[in-house]
Amino acid sequence: MAGYSSAAPPTPWSRGLAEPQIDGSAYVHAFSNVIGDVWIGENVLIAPGTSIRADEGAPFHIGSSTNIQDGVVIHGLEQGRVLGDDQKEYSVWVGRDSSLTHKALIHGPAYVGDECFIGFRSTVFNARVGHGCIVMMHALIQDVEIPPGKYVPSGAIITSQQQADRLPDVRQEDKDFAHHVVGINEALLAGYHCARSSACINPIRAGLSQTFQGSTPGTHGLEESINGTTNTMNNGYGLSPALISQVRSLLAQGYRIGTEHATPRRFKTSSWESCAPIESKNEGQVLSALSGCLQEHQGEYVRLLGIDVQARRRVLEVLIQRPDGKPTSLSTRGTVSVAAPSASNGHRSSTAGTSNGGGSLADQVRGLLQQGCRITTEHADKRRFKTSSWQVGAVIESSNFNQVMAALDSAMQQYSGEYVRLIAVDPLAKRRVAEVLIHRPDGKPVATTAASKGSTYSSNGASNGASNGASSNGYGGGSVSGLSGETANQVRGWLGQGYRISAEYADKRRFKTGSWQTHGTLEGRGDQVLGSISTVLSTHSGNYVRLVGVDPQAKRRVGQVIIQRP
Repeated sequence: MAGYSSAAPPTPWSRGLAEPQIDGSAYVHAFSNVIGDVWIGENVLIAPGTSIRADEGAPFHIGSSTNIQDGVVIHGLEQGRVLGDDQKEYSVWVGRDSSLTHKALIHGPAYVGDECFIGFRSTVFNARVGHGCIVMMHALIQDVEIPPGKYVPSGAIITSQQQADRLPDVRQEDKDFAHHVVGINEALLAGYHCARSSACINPIRAGLSQTFQGSTPGTHGLEESINGTTNTMNNGYGLSPALISQVRSLLAQGYRIGTEHATPRRFKTSSWESCAPIESKNEGQVLSALSGCLQEHQGEYVRLLGIDVQARRRVLEVLIQRPDGKPTSLSTRGTVSVAAPSASNGHRSSTAGTSNGGGSLADQVRGLLQQGCRITTEHADKRRFKTSSWQVGAVIESSNFNQVMAALDSAMQQYSGEYVRLIAVDPLAKRRVAEVLIHRPDGKPVATTAASKGSTYSSNGASNGASNGASSNGYGGGSVSGLSGETANQVRGWLGQGYRISAEYADKRRFKTGSWQTHGTLEGRGDQVLGSISTVLSTHSGNYVRLVGVDPQAKRRVGQVIIQRP
């Protein structure tokens, strides 16, 4: 399907009236222009507002599965050519599986290789960009050849070959991000084709109409339907209360929700494919989209994504459906804690937390081992604990559950007069995905509960060192005076992600105008912060009080919640 396409206009340098050649599987939006000798391969997506004009320089080549996003301009000078991968001359060559993002300019003579990412408003002119390169936003590449696999940072001006040769290599997380964008646009491609087909779109509309018939669209109606009481759309794959709670938590923190699916074969190689993107922030619409994704991909693995749009990273990946019907992380252990911020996408997230704030130590270890994490320990005496100067304990080489649990028990006995915490490490990404306090010298409750009776592991040391608690970071459990359990868990979640907590207050007049006054940052660790909140509430007992989660690195608010009304 094509938008506006036409032959090149007759000019002194082009009288052949060459017309675009567009593969039938490609999608060219009606609000885009494709003019002249342009070859467009299989499964290419050309978004609205794109201009591809081979009316001066020609020909153009756009490889299969490439996406060209809104506002991109591709043009070429009459003079100057590049050598394509087929050893023929082109004014512009764009390889396969590449992304030309919003308002990028590719001006020939120009070559962009396979699996490249060209960021927003970046320009490539009279240049070659090798295979696998990542060019971020507002960059200029001119009169140079970028070697394959190089990273061009945002705002860079690369106009000499010496600059090009000194560019850093692309990291794995950059590749993951670029591939993720391609996956999203493959889903968009399928969606645009579906929207044009009554055979495809009408059943979806009928299903949506049936979903909401007789109930008010919103969270309550959806919770009923996705628990299998009224909605036939799920066919036995209803969303569990834990999954609903997880989605609600992510949305409250300002994150976007996404989904991916994989056949058993693709699952083994971690070759996930994106479901249709969920653009909405409305809880009801998000839950409906999740339900639709599960129905569409029955017989496959499906995972939920939490996405920080501003930082362009994933904060959570959790499996929510298996083709064999076995329980998934959320259906058996409750809400999954969002891992600490990471610069990458596609990394594993900790499943240490639960909807009640914590699971048994055995359950947490088992979940982490199932994700391929390595387990080790750190310890600190009271003085070192205050300054977070942890010391590394014995390395646990084994990935066997019983052996790991025995090693943890040994560590708690060896350092019985100190603090001990469990460390989970993603060996592929070489980063920590969880830090869980499992033993305190004063015997106070810590992050996990004692090993359950059904566990294959039992130890007095584990039981004594891991009594009831609520937080995956040792921030204590139970209710806090003046705070609901949900709010306390929200605070623990922010602290667990490395965020700072501050408090603000306002009387009724200021509240109406949004003129909040700052109480200040609540310093300390988990229990100390929760104690400070009680002090804030009593100090401003006649006012509105709200808590604010702040990302100290990005210097931005990540969320806010009112905890007191006069």
